[in-house]
Amino acid sequence: MSAPPLFRRTGDVSVARDAGEVRRVLDEDPVGTCMVASRVAEYGIEPGAIGGELWTRGRPTESLCFAGANLIPLRGTPADMGAFAEKAMSTARRCSSLVGRAELVMPMWRRLEQAWGAARDVRENQPLLALNTAPACPTDPAVRPVRPDELDAYLVAAIDMFIGEVGIDPRIGDGGRGYRRRVAGLIAAGRAWARFERGEVVFKAEIGSQSPAVGQIQGVWVHPDWRGRGLGAAGTATLAAAVVRSGRTASLYVNSYNTVARATYAKVGFTQVGTFATVLLD
Repeated sequence: MSAPPLFRRTGDVSVARDAGEVRRVLDEDPVGTCMVASRVAEYGIEPGAIGGELWTRGRPTESLCFAGANLIPLRGTPADMGAFAEKAMSTARRCSSLVGRAELVMPMWRRLEQAWGAARDVRENQPLLALNTAPACPTDPAVRPVRPDELDAYLVAAIDMFIGEVGIDPRIGDGGRGYRRRVAGLIAAGRAWARFERGEVVFKAEIGSQSPAVGQIQGVWVHPDWRGRGLGAAGTATLAAAVVRSGRTASLYVNSYNTVARATYAKVGFTQVGTFATVLLD
């Protein structure tokens, strides 16, 4: 008698149509699902609107994964993650990254790696942090929302941060037009914050995803000449305080090996609520 298959066929994976069940999953883990919850809150669950599909193997409350430019698993067993991986492999090309709770991302990646090959980087241990009270350290009154006319100055810092964090230049491919549009959109939405000194950005951070319950902070950066002065903690505290004042939980995730950043966020008052993993492909 042969052993049962480890993964179900991709035909078991379908597009989720029950918006109520999808929202229930998102509401039960607001910090872990913020990136997807922000899209669903604004656009609903229709694939054309949210820039991808929400996959399930039956009921979203049992298994759920967002599949777009990135794969973001939201709920399920290792077998579910394997089935989602099989579905992803049946598409025309591999995605840019996998990101989400580590216990969901890594089983999916182990299956995908067999077909897609090695990743550019695998970050298996990224503490997921949250803060829903006033920061524990002083804020920086000089940190404020960036104005649209400050885009060019802000881009200098944003590009430097992106290269340092992700390892590639965001201008590759289209000369930076796409990245410029994304950053301009964050500025227009009031979600890019910075401290300027003589027209130069010395601290920056953004609220990358914002759901009704959570604001996820990203892109925290301090100019090399200004490091060691506490700008990272005070600036992050300013942004976190703004998120909390809006009635949301402030959140972010950080690489486990970045001891300086982890100490900074602990000073602000963030505590760990889980572990993320990110697999960078392109």
